[in-house]
Amino acid sequence: MEYTRDFKMPRQESLGTYQDEANTGQDFTWVVKANNRAYHEQIRKRHLWCLKKKKYADNAIKTAKYNFFTFLPRNLYEQFHQMANVYFLFIILLQTFPQISTLPWFALLVPLCILLSIRGVRDLIDDVARHKSDGEINNRPCEILTGGSFCKMKWCNIQVGDIICLHKDSFVPADLLLLSSSEPNSLCYVETMDIDGETNLKYRQALLETHEQLTSTENMAAFDGEVVCEEPNSRLHNFIGTLEWHGEKYPLDCEKILLRGCRVRNTEVCYGLVIYAGFDTKIMKNCGKITLKKTKLCRLMDRLVLMITVTLLLISFGLAIGSGLWATKFFQEHSYLLGFYDHTSAVSYAFFAFWGFLILLSLVIPMSMLITFEFIYLVNSCFINWDTEMYYAEKDTPANARSTSLNDQLGQIEYIFSDKTGTLTQNIMTFKKCCINGNIYGSSNKTECKSMDLSWNKYIDKKLEFHDQLLLDTIRSDQDPVVREYMRLLALCHTVMVEEKESELVYQAASPDEEALVTAARNLGYVFLSRTQDTITISELGIQRTYKVLALLDFNSVRKRMSVLVQDPEGCIKLYTKGADSVILERLHGDRTNESCTIKALDSFAAETLRTLCLAMKEMDKKEYALWSKKHHAASILLQGRAQELDKLYEEIEQNLKLLGATAIEDKLQDGVPETIHLLKRGDIKVWVLTGDKQETAVNIGFACQLLSEDMIILEESKISEILEPTWYSNNSLVGSDEALCNISSFLPYQASGGHVKKALVVTGDFLEKIFHTEEEKKAKKMKGLLGSLRFRTADTSKEHGNLIEKAFVELATTCQAVICCRVTPKQKALIVQMVKRHKNSISLAIGDGANDVNMIKTADIGVGISGQEGMQAVQCSDYALAQFRYLQRLLFVHGKWSYLRISKFLRYFFFKTFAGMMVQIWFAFYTGFTAQPLLDAWVLALYNVIYTSFPVLCLGLFEQDVNAKKSLQFPELYKAGQKDLFFNFGIFFVSFIHGSFVSLVNFYVTMWAMGDRSGIRVTGDYQSFAMVVATSAILTVMAEIMLEMKFWTVFSSLAILISLLLYCLSTYITQSFLVYRTFPKTFPFLEATRNALTDPMAVLVMLLCVVVNIIPSLAVRFVYNTIWPPTMSEMFQVREIQKKQSTVELTSHNSRNSLLRRSSYAFSHKEGYAHLIAKGASLRSKRIPVRRQLNGFYSPGKDNSPPTEINTASKEASAEQKVQLI
Repeated sequence: MEYTRDFKMPRQESLGTYQDEANTGQDFTWVVKANNRAYHEQIRKRHLWCLKKKKYADNAIKTAKYNFFTFLPRNLYEQFHQMANVYFLFIILLQTFPQISTLPWFALLVPLCILLSIRGVRDLIDDVARHKSDGEINNRPCEILTGGSFCKMKWCNIQVGDIICLHKDSFVPADLLLLSSSEPNSLCYVETMDIDGETNLKYRQALLETHEQLTSTENMAAFDGEVVCEEPNSRLHNFIGTLEWHGEKYPLDCEKILLRGCRVRNTEVCYGLVIYAGFDTKIMKNCGKITLKKTKLCRLMDRLVLMITVTLLLISFGLAIGSGLWATKFFQEHSYLLGFYDHTSAVSYAFFAFWGFLILLSLVIPMSMLITFEFIYLVNSCFINWDTEMYYAEKDTPANARSTSLNDQLGQIEYIFSDKTGTLTQNIMTFKKCCINGNIYGSSNKTECKSMDLSWNKYIDKKLEFHDQLLLDTIRSDQDPVVREYMRLLALCHTVMVEEKESELVYQAASPDEEALVTAARNLGYVFLSRTQDTITISELGIQRTYKVLALLDFNSVRKRMSVLVQDPEGCIKLYTKGADSVILERLHGDRTNESCTIKALDSFAAETLRTLCLAMKEMDKKEYALWSKKHHAASILLQGRAQELDKLYEEIEQNLKLLGATAIEDKLQDGVPETIHLLKRGDIKVWVLTGDKQETAVNIGFACQLLSEDMIILEESKISEILEPTWYSNNSLVGSDEALCNISSFLPYQASGGHVKKALVVTGDFLEKIFHTEEEKKAKKMKGLLGSLRFRTADTSKEHGNLIEKAFVELATTCQAVICCRVTPKQKALIVQMVKRHKNSISLAIGDGANDVNMIKTADIGVGISGQEGMQAVQCSDYALAQFRYLQRLLFVHGKWSYLRISKFLRYFFFKTFAGMMVQIWFAFYTGFTAQPLLDAWVLALYNVIYTSFPVLCLGLFEQDVNAKKSLQFPELYKAGQKDLFFNFGIFFVSFIHGSFVSLVNFYVTMWAMGDRSGIRVTGDYQSFAMVVATSAILTVMAEIMLEMKFWTVFSSLAILISLLLYCLSTYITQSFLVYRTFPKTFPFLEATRNALTDPMAVLVMLLCVVVNIIPSLAVRFVYNTIWPPTMSEMFQVREIQKKQSTVELTSHNSRNSLLRRSSYAFSHKEGYAHLIAKGASLRSKRIPVRRQLNGFYSPGKDNSPPTEINTASKEASAEQKVQLI
């Protein structure tokens, strides 16, 4: 595990000030009294109208939606929010009136009950899983101070004001004020991976007063401090409050707070006061609400159902008018029959006819389609779960489709928002190569690597992946002074801390980079052993040497380097410096030996996407040091301008350096990440990386995973502001604006301005915060509050201006090939996703592995959680769970594309077959005096969409493929069809409507023409025979059309057609038999109608004629379309031509990159190191007696000498790099 810590948490003062500026003192009304539950129980706040609830939440978490009593009413309430269900319920209610009922009661009621039951059971299963997850979290054990001693209780029993005890490797259950710990000066080391995605160890430190006085259980039980702070909020990096105790007030900030979700590391025991609990904690405030996600096709379906409903109402109204006119004419021509219609007028006749037609035509919206819809979603989800290509054997983790109703949307993704740590990377830094005195050591080819014999080194760390026997021999010979100083620099110039466990050294560094460098030196014979406030001890090839630390010049984002000034045991004073090549190379002395070789090495390292540092040193005489030391001491005691003066002194001494060489560190990616991102780009999917990590780290990973490339222009915040400034204060859109485009081109290099420029955008959370909350918005809020108090109304112009700023930024960002957002909070991640969805109306996917990604995953249209990592919060809130990022390519380009194709074809042909079979009711109405008399048998109406024609269409929705899985991955360009809604849209629905209506017209009128009134031995021109010929013609035509459309045939497809025809024959034989007619004559009136029709050669010829006439136009359209626009093959040939000019996809690029694009290994650009703690001695572990020994026997120290736990990392390059090439 890579132990790093950030000893200087980013205050983000601009953000905090920005957000808190508009706040008033009312925000600081959160009062927490230690060990006083009664106080917090009695405080209430207004909840709803006159109702009140507890102000202070308990610590129980509830994400489940239902309980035993609310499941049925709430689930039905949710399901009847769907337009189709409301429509069907309305029709069923109409059927209860005998005067207008034209269909049997079971035709709609039974399918609706089945549909509601299927969805209800699915929702119940999902909610049971949520209850189980809630129970696991709420029942975690903890130790709460109760009655003068710490008792083991559950997380759900924690309340605000409690004092709790945490042990090493335990999770923090609530937001706590750190009171004391077993570490010196009450430091507490925490890992915040589930909050901000970083595995670096960070430190928190208690107040000196609580550290010194709360040293026993009795003192903690008597503690009566009162915390006054801000109300619960979502700002993870900000906390403002005071502790009032013994008549004194002590300031509190975020460095004294342990947030829920953190994990205590390398601290045996610590104690905290609960400030926020449960849903009031900051991490829960950052978790978005669970919202019902609907796919693009489902939303289109809702609009189509509404449109069909309105159309049916209009048709029913028109037919009702025809019924009224016919009744009027009938009464006029047959006045002698008025005695039978004394109480029936033409208006009432039309009124009842309207409702009769509405019920009769309600089958145009088939409920069976919705049931089949659910089944197709379920089976396609099973296909994802069963896909062995997405099974991660190393951790026995298959893919898991947690949502069964979003599969088709996987085929329409346009934007992917990805976390970095644990998603794209393994967060493991390894020392891969180095350049010493112009010579390059280390091999990038694993097959060439030969294991080095390090048995002579008792401090060996087996994690080393650097292999070069020549360098090892040179080091052990101790003849090359440059190599010797190079290794000393690695062992001395750092802020790493060390402790010994079970005779093994455990390093804790400010970044994974530093640990990798010190570990490399350790394995090669220069071992960092210990440090004190002013000394550092190392072992040089087995010889222990102690250096006196004269000054430690720490890293910051401006200096981009760090130095250590030491005096060796021989009395020589030396300055060792490491940093970015851009700052080291310009500080070398006149004799620049080996500089050109080192620069070439740096370019070579950069081409392999390795992170580089330059190393240099110089010797100082004692007079020079004495003079500089006096200046340094004077500057260090200044009250004003101290930092500026120290920087000047650092700049003064870090000159005339001698270049020793360079280092190259690899930040390991997850397997297959570069290849996956390359395929996503070819599929026209834009990838945004949203990370809580530092900017330099994210940019490094962007290059390593090929999200960023050498030919891209990287737009940073200053350039972005200048580009967008003209649009921010105008009403012009960025897209299509000549002024804006000229403004963009003015910032691009001259050589790039002539053609298509690839751009990447890199911003931080602070910059995005200014977009989300503008200055005008704050001013408008204050003005609105003032005018509101005077009862004036004002237009909310800030909202319009804020939308303009957001739109301009989104339009610029979406013209870029890559976007990286750094130092963003979980809430900002969700706001970014929401912003793009709002302004681009595109389908988005968010993928992450930690609790800090939960809000983003919930906000996106599709949420994917990476499983198998430490913490499962992201998976529990996701729609799909994968073990590795690389499986995303198969999830989208195979399962997503297939699901979208299948659902689209299913909808298209279900609507077609429904119109083909049901529209004949309208044509029949013109020949029955508009009496709403059904043409078809009630059983044919009920079973037409359920049994007779459903199985072939179901196979289309389950098994259809345009190309196989291999071709789908070879040609990701085919994915663009889903992004453009080519397979199903309003146009295709209208074509299906025209096609189905044409088939119904042909079936009705050809049959009527051929089977008019006839006489003879076998009369088939009767109403019932006519109806069965029309129905059979429709069924046969639907089968023929599906056979033409189906591209991927399986055994099930053939069986589906045969079984459908057999069931049609069998059911009609049963429902039209004499036995059932004699028993239920009203329910089964079509006696032997099908048998009578099918035994007549004329009727059979009519059916065949109808099928042929229906199929000929379809064949002609297909022939013309495929001749002029061959959809799939043309794209494949286009891709093939393009790819002939491209080489196969490789993990690394072999083009040299200039020095401006070399990426420094110093990635913690927002934070300083540990120098201030080392200088104070606050971080040293040998001075203080652990608190656990002072707590009157409460905590008896055990012999827990287990090594530090390691984060579950991703696979260790178990398989060879996959090359993606087009055949």
